[in-house]
Amino acid sequence: MASSSTAMKTFSLANDIYTVSPQDEIYKFDPDTNRRILRDSPWAKDPHYFKTCKISATALIKMVIHARSGVPYEIMGLMQGKVMGTSLVILDSFALPVQGTETRVNAADEANEYMVQYMELSNKIGRLENALGWYHSHPGYGCWLSGIDVTTQLNNQKFQDPFVAVVIDPNRTISAGKVDIGAFRTYPENYTPPDAAASEYQSIPLNKIEDFGVHANQYYSLDVQIFKSSLDEELLGLLWNKYWVNTLSQSALISNRAYAVSQLTDLHQKLVKAQTSVAATRAPQPILNEDRPVQKKGEEKKKDDGNDLAKAIKDGNKIAIEAQHGLIAQVLKDVIFSLRPEPSTSESDAAPTKSAEEVLDTAMSIG
Repeated sequence: MASSSTAMKTFSLANDIYTVSPQDEIYKFDPDTNRRILRDSPWAKDPHYFKTCKISATALIKMVIHARSGVPYEIMGLMQGKVMGTSLVILDSFALPVQGTETRVNAADEANEYMVQYMELSNKIGRLENALGWYHSHPGYGCWLSGIDVTTQLNNQKFQDPFVAVVIDPNRTISAGKVDIGAFRTYPENYTPPDAAASEYQSIPLNKIEDFGVHANQYYSLDVQIFKSSLDEELLGLLWNKYWVNTLSQSALISNRAYAVSQLTDLHQKLVKAQTSVAATRAPQPILNEDRPVQKKGEEKKKDDGNDLAKAIKDGNKIAIEAQHGLIAQVLKDVIFSLRPEPSTSESDAAPTKSAEEVLDTAMSIG
């Protein structure tokens, strides 16, 4: 299936998936090494010890499929893996039976029992990796930790560290074609990071910004790296076929229409809010170059990022790009599966039809 293979290569490039070498080294689990790492616990002495979260492509696709299946509700699952230096390595993931809503997800007793049984059975068949983290979804409002998420992760790090929180936004994944994912660790209680400051701007709905801002300095993000190996190629292929069929059978413009509407509504609210500050501003007086203060590198960018209108413009650009991506994807599907030449008795009677290239060029020229 050439189209599936091409799509998988595109997915790998879009998500920067790299192949590990030697092929099997990252999957080896040494119990003695693991016990030594847990005994030393260097992360207990350095709140910013872990720098990277490495996730296998197999675990990633399982999490994305699970997250997409729950839309518009949040979902939750657990991840298995090990520690390698300052990296948390996720080798597998599995879903948990939880109660989810559009804004939160709760793990009840049933989920905890399922988790314990799953880990016990994993050990019996030789899967000795620890429970290394949990993942959940934020449908449509980005990858960050809410106040409830911070509390959950803080408790996890107290009682079963090392542990990492992974967040996936399935709606933005569908719209952008690239997995929207983040990995996070919380700081200890009453700890103030030395570089505490306003967080880097990201597109967050207006009704979530306050929750984001209040807790932004209670955790930090890890660099997420996606890897694959020849050892999991067959399993990855099977999972990819399911993911590819789901992607192929859906139209982002239709399945994500509620998300698109909410994004436009949120943009309108942000523009209304920005309008009040724009009306009150005046053009600055011109300053001669010799009188102009020396501006440090990055100051102008931070100033622009803090402007409500500049943020709304970024959100508008993001919405436009996602809409264009959905339109191009739909046109490509129409070209491949739907367009058929009109039957005619003679060439002179045949209605002129656009070629696949012409239709694709039309789609690419939009926006």
